[in-house]
Amino acid sequence: MTELKNDRFLRALLREPVDQTPVWIMRQAGRYLPEYRATRAKAGSFMDLCTAPELACEVTLQPLERFALDAAILFSDILTIPDAMGLGLYFAEGEGPRFKSPVQNEADVKRLSVPDPELDLGYVMDAVRLIRKELGGRLPLIGFSGSPWTLATYMVEGSSSKEYAKVKGMMFDRPDLMHSLLDTVARSVIDYLNAQIAAGAQAAMIFDTWGGMLTPRDYNTFSLNYMAQIVDGLTRENDGRNVPIILFTKGGGAWLETMADTGCDALGLDWTTDIGEARKRVGERVALQGNMDPSILYASPERIREEAATILKSFGPGSGHVFNLGHGIHQHINPDNVKVLVDAVHELSTPYHQE
Repeated sequence: MTELKNDRFLRALLREPVDQTPVWIMRQAGRYLPEYRATRAKAGSFMDLCTAPELACEVTLQPLERFALDAAILFSDILTIPDAMGLGLYFAEGEGPRFKSPVQNEADVKRLSVPDPELDLGYVMDAVRLIRKELGGRLPLIGFSGSPWTLATYMVEGSSSKEYAKVKGMMFDRPDLMHSLLDTVARSVIDYLNAQIAAGAQAAMIFDTWGGMLTPRDYNTFSLNYMAQIVDGLTRENDGRNVPIILFTKGGGAWLETMADTGCDALGLDWTTDIGEARKRVGERVALQGNMDPSILYASPERIREEAATILKSFGPGSGHVFNLGHGIHQHINPDNVKVLVDAVHELSTPYHQE
């Protein structure tokens, strides 16, 4: 077993005792950091940054030099799988991700095949191995993927969307076709995450960014069903340790009980769900990760500390809480405010972990 100097993140996900509430931040390696922007400029493009293992490693480690975070998360993009399927991912300036060949009909779906993660996505696995080496047992590394529904949304729409007309049109008019697409993507995610775990990822997170825009019926059928399939197919022990799995559906606060039924170890919460109420609902079945509104990081240090204290108090004593934002950090946040948050979580959470 690889010894970890700080394993409180992994212990909290498994609801084991910890000395302080662990904290990491979604998109912690990102545009709010000037050193990230410098590396991104050196890379030439976002995709060049993602596909260069040395640079992906560099930006993964950058926030760890500034803040006393309890985990590193692989720097990559959720759309690597559809790109490896041949859809031609690119990033339009100011418009976000786009695909040159979106999935529009039955023939497009039938052409898709499950990528080989070591051959077609080898740059991701190389980055995982390099990050683990550079971490040297300092902190655990989180691997991740988008959920099948979220990936399918981008694949069918061809870009970000406000109305989801194409993907919902396919879902309602051709549910058989949508299920075929989602099944291929789910099998791809299983292989992709298992390859990340084999390469050294010590926890895995599934980001279901667009599940919250579905009805409860359609969420269960077209999103949660496939995330459950992934949880069932993932490697749950490696290098002598349990590998915890986190599910996060943005806007999914109404469905925590059914999400916990998947057998995952933890649920991510956005800021629209009170973490204390969530804990009452799921009990000891899963850990909870979240869930401060990222916009609070625009406020004063005093207000940031106050909000951290409120969330910690709402969760209450005991393990099973990983402090995080309710979604990714905004690009214009002052990094000094992130340090205020991280230090406040460690300081203010200590009394909640004393027997």
